[in-house]
Amino acid sequence: MNEIYVVGHRNPDTDSIVAAMSYAALRNALGDRDYVAAYLGHVSDETQRLLDRFGLQPPQLIQNVRTQVADLDYDTPPALNATVTMDRAWHIMREQRISAIPVVNEDGTLYGTLSAGDIATYSMNTISEPRVEALPLFNLLSVIEGRVLNDTGDLVDSVTGDVVIALPQSCENLLWNGREHIVLCGDQPDMIRRALETNVGCLILCQTEVDQTLLADAQNTCIISSPYDASRVARLIYQAIPISRPCHTDDIVCFHLSDYIDDVREVVLKSRYRCYPVLDQNEKVVGTLSRYHLLRPRRKRVVLVDHNERAQAVQGLDQAEILEIIDHHRLADIQTTQPIRVRNEPVGSTNTIITGMYQEHGVMPSPAMAGLMAAAILSDTVMFKSPTCTKRDVAMAERMARIANVSLNELGKLLFDGSFDGKSAEELLHSDFKEFHIAEQNLGVGQITCLDSEDMLQRREEFLEAMRHDQTEHHYDMVILMLTDVLMEGTQLLYVGSDDVIRNAFSAEPKDNSLFLPKVMSRKKQIIPMLTALWG
Repeated sequence: MNEIYVVGHRNPDTDSIVAAMSYAALRNALGDRDYVAAYLGHVSDETQRLLDRFGLQPPQLIQNVRTQVADLDYDTPPALNATVTMDRAWHIMREQRISAIPVVNEDGTLYGTLSAGDIATYSMNTISEPRVEALPLFNLLSVIEGRVLNDTGDLVDSVTGDVVIALPQSCENLLWNGREHIVLCGDQPDMIRRALETNVGCLILCQTEVDQTLLADAQNTCIISSPYDASRVARLIYQAIPISRPCHTDDIVCFHLSDYIDDVREVVLKSRYRCYPVLDQNEKVVGTLSRYHLLRPRRKRVVLVDHNERAQAVQGLDQAEILEIIDHHRLADIQTTQPIRVRNEPVGSTNTIITGMYQEHGVMPSPAMAGLMAAAILSDTVMFKSPTCTKRDVAMAERMARIANVSLNELGKLLFDGSFDGKSAEELLHSDFKEFHIAEQNLGVGQITCLDSEDMLQRREEFLEAMRHDQTEHHYDMVILMLTDVLMEGTQLLYVGSDDVIRNAFSAEPKDNSLFLPKVMSRKKQIIPMLTALWG
């Protein structure tokens, strides 16, 4: 897998999702076709309205970037059908220098595994038990390069019996008798005649011809001619059995492409096998996995947009390779093992930065993408009223709107005039929710941007109950909900936690777990910095 995931923060807002889409589109336009836009959590109603407005689909949903079996350079040896001969399997294993191969059914699903040890064990057992059961005739003819000489043989589909090399008649105690024998003869007319007289099940003529008159008397015997000598045929005949018989089929340990390496490693350490079949989502065999594949796994590659804080990042980030960060927030705690490109600028929206990157590379976004980027800038700057908004945000939003041939006022109404009816307090709280770790304090901050915060305050107790539940479940020191009113240009602040923290951080007297903060529109520039200053 060569995908590079461009992904924003958990519980993504419009700016986060659009930034992933627009940056992946830019890189793909420049010829880097591996970039894939992705998101975590869910697509908010606001974002979905914008996607519908411009006829675009949301990015790919991912849960984490933990290393999976699909990320490994596992082996892809031939997967042999269960009817293939053991001779064929052995030649493949020897030529490709592999010690085991998967055995599959007709539909490609796993039947078993065949190892060099399985072949050796079966071959050694034939010394004490020189017999084959229901050996398919096609398999036998293939391995000994034989051909059927008589009409009776054409009616036979398989042969069964003890394998015997013809001996002189004087050795009466070593002779065969009856159909439960497969007799190998050289240029021995007497032995050939005796075998036919006793109606052996199968007679194999090794490097010799047979008198045509004898063939007429072979009523029930399958007669086969082989160019090999009897001693070689005696060894090869056992190699003609289907690999379904010696292969291992019980309690097979196998893995799927979606399995995580952490889990795979635990299973491998507890088992004794040298390699393990790898299956896809349809249970079909796609390769084999050995212990050495786990030593240096190929990590997933990611580009982080609209955040650089581990608490907000995709799960499993420590197992991934971060290639780039594009953000407009404070620098936080994400670390990398090697130098990467970081673009962090003091603007109101990540899409403002990405719009500038389109300009730098001389790439014109499609009208639909341009409209989406303009809306994302409006969303993150709260219609240019947020203190994080810069002249550059305004200029870039206006330029994108012109390319999309859309009005910014129209986009503003589409953004902030959405109905919140039918949504639970918990859903609204988490529609734009971020975690922060400041000093020794853990907090969660949600934000709902609306045109009428008074209407939202009618559900005050519902919000506080949902916030208390989050505080208990996630062990937050404090949970804050910003009801940001675009028309009033301020925020109704609800919180659960210490009254003193709110009082000291915002120099205002809270009442019943709430207070109004005029001119406060931004979480990152007006809420988090005040708490950071308080907690040090």
